Amino acid sequence: MTEFTVTLVLVVAAAGLLRWRRPAWYWMTFGVTFATVRVLVRYTSVMDACGLTVPPSRWRLALARIADRPAPESRAPRILRLRPTRTGLVLRLKLRPGQDAFDIAAASDRLRHSFSMYGVTAREIRSGVVELRMTSYDVLRQVKMPATTDTAPMRVPVALREDGSIHFRDYRAIPHALTLGATESGKSVYQRNLVAGLASMDVALVGIDCKQGVELFPLARRFSALADSPDTAAELLDALVTHMEGVYQLIRAEQRITADVPDADIASDIWDLPADLRPIPIVVLVDEVAELALYANKEEEKRRDRIITALARLAQLGRAAGIYLEICGQRFGSELGKGITMLRAQLTGRTAHRVNDESSANMAFGDISPDAVLAAIQIPTDTPGVAIAGDSTGGWHRIRAPHTTLRQAVNICNRHADRTPDLPVLAPFRPAMSPTAPIPAPAVESAPAAA
Repeated sequence: MTEFTVTLVLVVAAAGLLRWRRPAWYWMTFGVTFATVRVLVRYTSVMDACGLTVPPSRWRLALARIADRPAPESRAPRILRLRPTRTGLVLRLKLRPGQDAFDIAAASDRLRHSFSMYGVTAREIRSGVVELRMTSYDVLRQVKMPATTDTAPMRVPVALREDGSIHFRDYRAIPHALTLGATESGKSVYQRNLVAGLASMDVALVGIDCKQGVELFPLARRFSALADSPDTAAELLDALVTHMEGVYQLIRAEQRITADVPDADIASDIWDLPADLRPIPIVVLVDEVAELALYANKEEEKRRDRIITALARLAQLGRAAGIYLEICGQRFGSELGKGITMLRAQLTGRTAHRVNDESSANMAFGDISPDAVLAAIQIPTDTPGVAIAGDSTGGWHRIRAPHTTLRQAVNICNRHADRTPDLPVLAPFRPAMSPTAPIPAPAVESAPAAA
């Protein structure tokens, strides 16, 4: 009995230590079993307490009266599947007649307390089917990305969502995006993760960094073009517009719209072209857009209008030519001048890190989701990297990118430097990189000759 007691005490102590120091390990060893049993045992009573049950139908009441049996109880949504994940549980429910997915989402906070989970989010899979994603611990406190993820062309895993799923930056689905954030909010780390994810893909990276290149130039070995001043940026954007027009001419030449050509073979963008003719896609990263829009005299105003016009043209027309925009900044409002709001309207993806005022959050989400605005202004200052990601559909998620140091990003870009495409139209803006100097071998002193 003594040995059993000692063993039990050691197991409980180990479980408590794991839950405190390594919540992910605790979940995979002990937590997943306890949580599964807790959810299954409490399910019916919790759903009844949360008002998520429906009264029995008339025919069931009639059968009970005919059979002289007690009246049947109210029914909760039927469990279709309960699947454990590395961060929590996924519960798929079949709604009863008369129930709505909004009822489940509105009760998510009560479900979180009732099932003793850290977080519960609900989303509708299809008509009548709702999925509850439950997390057992704060997955955003220390972000650990999965070792393997679903890969696809132009689809980059950049962050982790609060429900434990991966947040992807999918350029085929959302061509252009805007990223906002105050100083020390984690915006640069998010950008590094994006560049590191794109480095291993067949894509040309183009950077505009008007902070004298301190953010993007360390990653220059993987960039096909870089600009570190507004003057160079204006010329670079004009070159991209010229490249875009050339790609459209190629698509026109390869459309082959005749009666004997199947519909699937008619090209309307670069992804419909044969692989041997398809131009390399280009991702344009603008580090601080305000530096491109500010001006102090007439000459700078002309340059500014030229830059904003080129960006607006790329945002409106660049998707089919395989040109995608990633625009970052601290603010992105109408005070930057004419054409800014028109450009913002073309940026479908929105990501907002911690901001200093509500108006900055409104610049990102005011026109698509008021709830996302409220979530963005509530990001605390002691959690750099936490952001709100949404799109023009109104849906949004709380995400956090894993902390990637500049050295790690540089090493990844250097490792994939051979994938950097050499585009003739961007050749004048290719960063000049000196070859890596060989490390000199340590001098070896020769032993004194024997007398």
